[in-house]
Amino acid sequence: MARRDALLPVSHAAGWRWALLGGLLGVLAALAVWAPARWLAGALEGWSGGHLRLVQARGTVWNGSAGVVLASGAGGADPVSLPGRLAWRLRPALDGVRGRLDLPCCTPQGVGFRAQVAGAGWRLAWQDAPSRWPAAMLSGLGAPWNTLRPEGTLDLRTRGFSLRWRDGRLDFDGTATVDAVDISSSLSTLRPMGSYRVALEGGPAASLLLTTTEGSLQLAGSGRWTGRAMRFSGEAAAAPGSEDALSNLLNIIGRREGARSIISLG
Repeated sequence: MARRDALLPVSHAAGWRWALLGGLLGVLAALAVWAPARWLAGALEGWSGGHLRLVQARGTVWNGSAGVVLASGAGGADPVSLPGRLAWRLRPALDGVRGRLDLPCCTPQGVGFRAQVAGAGWRLAWQDAPSRWPAAMLSGLGAPWNTLRPEGTLDLRTRGFSLRWRDGRLDFDGTATVDAVDISSSLSTLRPMGSYRVALEGGPAASLLLTTTEGSLQLAGSGRWTGRAMRFSGEAAAAPGSEDALSNLLNIIGRREGARSIISLG
């Protein structure tokens, strides 16, 4: 009898330990499900170095909405807010997370994506869906865009586009094409200056090609992505009759060589 009584406190203590563990797991599960959207906003701002901010975030990490602000970084001037609010929906998967983004001003059909573990890194794959963005958003990314202050529209189309991070290196797969339509700048009285196409081709040595589709400001160039930076070389020139209206802009965007402006990045 004495032996049986001695076992009762041990069993009772074990029961409390299991109850406490169950309670802690319940709290963690609740935090995972109901984690506030501002946690996601803080993580995204930190990851982007302050370039991408979600403001006035509402809802949870999994289902929420916020305003979108692009900025040149911590303490950067002239941030740019996109019109409307971004809504997101995230769902956990065995190897990552699936999601959908809806921003009425720019993604009328919404854009789906999937982030998953890929070896020792991550892969982010985007659903093929057209979107249209205001060129003014580029001003929020700092130099040289905050000097050029572009206006117009950016039509984005992707095909099998994905990004891969591993060992501090970023690689691309698939293709992405941006049609910059009716672009103008605060540095020129000529409005618009022209329309342009930027085509990114992913792969082991991702390449970029810039061409002019129409307009007085003629742009052309090509580049290679190194995994950490873009190396680009090109040139700009004014169509006959537009030299005076574009002279100031040509002096700023590159190194003048006669009528041309040589552009070199990276």
